[in-house]
Amino acid sequence: MTAPTTERPGQPERASGSRMGAGAPLPRAGVSRNGSGTAPLRGGGNSALLQVVLFWAGAIMMPLGIVVILLGYYGVANSVYEFEREAYQTSGGFLGLGITFLGGFLYFGAWLAKIAADNNTASARLADTLLVLADITSKAAATMDPIGETESLPVTAGDGTTAHRRDCALVAHRDDLQPLGARTGLQDCRVCRP
Repeated sequence: MTAPTTERPGQPERASGSRMGAGAPLPRAGVSRNGSGTAPLRGGGNSALLQVVLFWAGAIMMPLGIVVILLGYYGVANSVYEFEREAYQTSGGFLGLGITFLGGFLYFGAWLAKIAADNNTASARLADTLLVLADITSKAAATMDPIGETESLPVTAGDGTTAHRRDCALVAHRDDLQPLGARTGLQDCRVCRP
C-alpha cells in the first residue's frame, strides 16, 4: 500500500500501480479549458470559420461561373464581328470555366474541412474515453492486492474435511480458516482445486 499523497486542486490525479510508474500523473478525463467535457480541438473556431467560408465561396462561384459561360455563349451567338466573338469566347468561356472549377475546388475543400472536423471530434471523444478507461483501470489495480504465496496456501474452514485455497469463493468470507499444516486425508475442493 502506498502512502497517501496530498494533491493540490489544479494538479491531475496520481495513479498508483499504473505502468507509468508509481505516482505518475494521469490527465483528467472529461475536463477541458472550455468546460464542455470534451478535449478542445486544435485550431478552435478558425477551422469552423474556414469551413463556412469555403462552403459559401464554392456555392457562389460555381453557379456564377456557369452564368459567365452562358453570357459568353450569348455574346458569341449574337455577334456579327469575328473579333467580338473571340473576346466573348475568352471572357465568357475560359473565365467562366475557371470560376466554375475554382468554385468546385472550394466546395470540395469545405467538404474535406468538414470531414477533418468530424475526425477531430471523434478522436477527442476516443481520447477522453481511453483516459477514463485508464483512470478506472489504474484505480482498480491500486485497490487490488496481488495474489501472493499466502493466497494460494491450502486451508480448511474450521474442522472441515475439504482443502481449499485461501481465495476460494466458498470459504473466502469465513473467519475460521486454518492452515492445512500436517493434516492428511482431506478432499480437494471442486471449485478452487488447491
